[in-house]
Amino acid sequence: MINKPDCGFLQNSRILITGGTGSLGKKLTETILSEVPNATVVIYSRDEFKQFEMERHLDEGQRERVRFFLGDVRDRDRLSRALDGVDYVIHAAALKQVPAAEYNPFEFVKTNVIGAENVINACIDRKIKHVVALSTDKAANPINLYGATKLCSDKMFVAGNSYSAATGTRFSVVRYGNVVGSRGSVIPFFLSKRKSGVLPITDKRMTRFWITLEQGVALVLNALNHMRGGEIWVPRIPSMRMVDLARVIGPECEQPEIGIRPGEKLHEVMIPVDDGRMTIKFKDHFIIKPSFPWWDYRWHVDKGGFPCCDGFYCGSDNNDQWVSDDQLAHMIARLDFPDAKMWAQEKGLVVG
Repeated sequence: MINKPDCGFLQNSRILITGGTGSLGKKLTETILSEVPNATVVIYSRDEFKQFEMERHLDEGQRERVRFFLGDVRDRDRLSRALDGVDYVIHAAALKQVPAAEYNPFEFVKTNVIGAENVINACIDRKIKHVVALSTDKAANPINLYGATKLCSDKMFVAGNSYSAATGTRFSVVRYGNVVGSRGSVIPFFLSKRKSGVLPITDKRMTRFWITLEQGVALVLNALNHMRGGEIWVPRIPSMRMVDLARVIGPECEQPEIGIRPGEKLHEVMIPVDDGRMTIKFKDHFIIKPSFPWWDYRWHVDKGGFPCCDGFYCGSDNNDQWVSDDQLAHMIARLDFPDAKMWAQEKGLVVG
């Protein structure tokens, strides 16, 4: 379980979230508004309709504390303007769909790599205090274009600390796996397909990491608060077998094996073997340390962390935590969309 974040450090602060109309951005905004009554959130994104929809669901008091800024991370000048008066930045904007990246590589590079460079330079110029960039398990030993662009982004944000000494801006990265029920994820897909009696499985051996939206928000805010600069934060979260997920959602459904899609892995990796020797293990997360001479290598001792052994590897296939059928059922029942609610009712699950 990831510790609930202490948001007191955000008092009287202005927090900008790139890609803020996505699932995580909306949950971050909701959390900050409820936990910090005098904080202001700036949503920076390129879709005016999603901004309209997000604003429409805020109450009057919340609207006074949220600013909506149309813009693209590809546009450094517009980004710099949006950073006026901002104290903290959470960089969540990215192109993410693996198959789309394989066929549109230039667009993914423009947003995920060049966009990351723009965020780094603009934050240094505007003297932002702390910046957390969201990564993905696909950035560890990437085999697809999306993962490769996010690995580049991770490396750039870590290296950004070498360029920001004059301003004091600090950059860190948060890396985690699939968010339960997020847009484009497999749970909504399976729920929509179950009535057909067929839930296609790409490979029956496949495993994935799972994290709830609330856990993702807690990890990001904890990193934003406690970061030193240059770390990659990785949560200790459970794995799930895709065949088990399909069985829980549609036990009566067939599970034909259709083959792995372009750029897809059999198992996901959070921490590759080569990063294991630089990894510190804590109760609810890992930190991959940067190779900076100024980074305190004894910093973890007072915070309850200890070094992982040489050869340590964190993959969805060798995890010591696995989601049970009951845990998964309750995760699905808590999701806020019609197919999940209907499924929960059919199963007789009541979520308080």
